[in-house]
Amino acid sequence: MAKLYSNKPYKKGFLKVSDGYTLYYELCGNPKGIPVLYLHGGPGAGIWPKDRRYFNPKIYNAILFDQRGAGKSRPFASTKNNTTWKLVEDINALLGHLGIEKVFLFGGSWGSTLALVYAIKNPSRVTGMLLRGVWLADREDMEKYYMGGGAANHFPDAWERLIGNVPKSMRKNPLPYFVRQMNSRNRKIRDKYAKEMAIYEMTMLMLDMKKKTVEKYLKRGTYKSLGPLETHYISNHCFLEDNFILRNSKTLSRIPTVIIHGRYDVICRPLLAWKLHKALPKSRLYFVIAGHSSSDKKVEEKLVEEMDKFAKVLK
Repeated sequence: MAKLYSNKPYKKGFLKVSDGYTLYYELCGNPKGIPVLYLHGGPGAGIWPKDRRYFNPKIYNAILFDQRGAGKSRPFASTKNNTTWKLVEDINALLGHLGIEKVFLFGGSWGSTLALVYAIKNPSRVTGMLLRGVWLADREDMEKYYMGGGAANHFPDAWERLIGNVPKSMRKNPLPYFVRQMNSRNRKIRDKYAKEMAIYEMTMLMLDMKKKTVEKYLKRGTYKSLGPLETHYISNHCFLEDNFILRNSKTLSRIPTVIIHGRYDVICRPLLAWKLHKALPKSRLYFVIAGHSSSDKKVEEKLVEEMDKFAKVLK
C-alpha cells in the first residue's frame, strides 16, 4: 500500500496576473526538489490541503494554486476574461515568478485537460505528466454529461433532481438555463443553482458516495465558484476547437505520461483515457476499480505509487 504524505506549505503567496486577477499559490516539500505543478479540477474547484498528500516532501517541490475565480484567488467566481488560454498564460506567469523553467504536471479531471493543453503549447517546459480521470473537453462528452446521455443512464435519480430545477421546455438542453440562473442578480438564485449543479456532480464522484460526504463537501462552499465557472467553460466548449487535444497529441509524444482512470468513472468516461493512451503510444495507462474522485482508495494509492516511481526517473 502506497504511503500518503503529510505536507505543509513552506511558502504562501499571491501573484497579480492579467485582467485584474490575483492568484493564490503555495509551495510544499523541498524548495530544492523536483518541481511539480498541481492543477485542480472543476473548473472552479480550487485547491485543498488533501491535495498535497501525493508528493514526497523530501523529493518534490510541489506548487499548488487556485485558478482564476477559484479558492482564494480573486475576484472570486468571476468568469470575465476567464478562459483556458488565460489559465495557460497564468501558469507561465506563476512559473516565471517562482523562477522555474521546467515542471512536472499533475492534473485530474479538468486539471488533466489543462495539463494537456499547457503541454501542447509549452512542450519544452514539461518534464512529465501524471493524469487522473482524463477529460478531453470534446463536445460529445460535454453533451453526454449535461444533456443526459451516459451519466443519466447510471444516475437517473441525480439527473432527475437536476432537471427538476429547469422548465420542461428547456430540459433537452438545461445548460443555458443554469448559466442564466447563475448569472442572476439575486444571490439566493445564484447560490441555489450552483449548489444543485455541485450536488449533481458530487453524487457521481465516488463508487460509494454517501449523503453525509456530499454534505461535507458542500460545507466548504466550493460550489459557489465551481457552479458558475464550470458552466461558463462548458457552455463555451472550454474555449477549444473540438478534438483539439487528440489532434495535437504528437506534440506530447516525447513527454513521459502516466494515466490513471477509474473503471467506473461516469463523469469522465474510461474511453477518454483509452483514446489518449492510444494517441500517446509511450504512455502507461492504469484502470483501477474506482469512480472519478481522487479520494477513491484505489485511485489515491495509484497516484502516490506513480509519483514515487517518477521521483526515481526525474532525479
